[in-house]
Amino acid sequence: MKVKSFLLTIISSVLLCGCATLNPVSVTKNSSPDSYKYVYISPTKSLTSSTGGVYGGAYGVYGSTTSKSVNPTDVITGILAKNGFIRLPELKNELSEETLIINYGESGRRNTGMGGYTIEVTIQFVSAKSNELISSCTAEGQGQTEVDDIRQAITRCLSVLFSSESLNRQGSPDIFRP
Repeated sequence: MKVKSFLLTIISSVLLCGCATLNPVSVTKNSSPDSYKYVYISPTKSLTSSTGGVYGGAYGVYGSTTSKSVNPTDVITGILAKNGFIRLPELKNELSEETLIINYGESGRRNTGMGGYTIEVTIQFVSAKSNELISSCTAEGQGQTEVDDIRQAITRCLSVLFSSESLNRQGSPDIFRP
């Protein structure tokens, strides 16, 4: 009986260590993006990931694959548009006081055990007029593919940034300021 209990404890420990939690989203705010209306998003390239499997049966070998793709610029554009920002196709001097430049980058990768990993992204909001950092956020994502990881990380990052902005608009303290 003790052997079964011991084995169950060991197996449970291995399984729990393989299912790592994501690090909390980090937000830095030097000022509020509330006074900005337009965004220019630095272009990014699309990423494609595939998953698949092969299995054999009595009548042969079968398989299937699924491909997913994501362009980080498109995901960021959608979330910012939902929050009331207008995307500009190019920077315009006459709108620089009301324009944020959005920079995106993959900022890390962390092994979570059992062959899994997370991808970390950082998104910066920079004033087009002064080139000063207005705010930035960093978040991890973990899914079935790298595409899922990136999409989740971007969504987590901007969700926390804009939830802290909505708190500030209502007069609550900025709980995300380091």
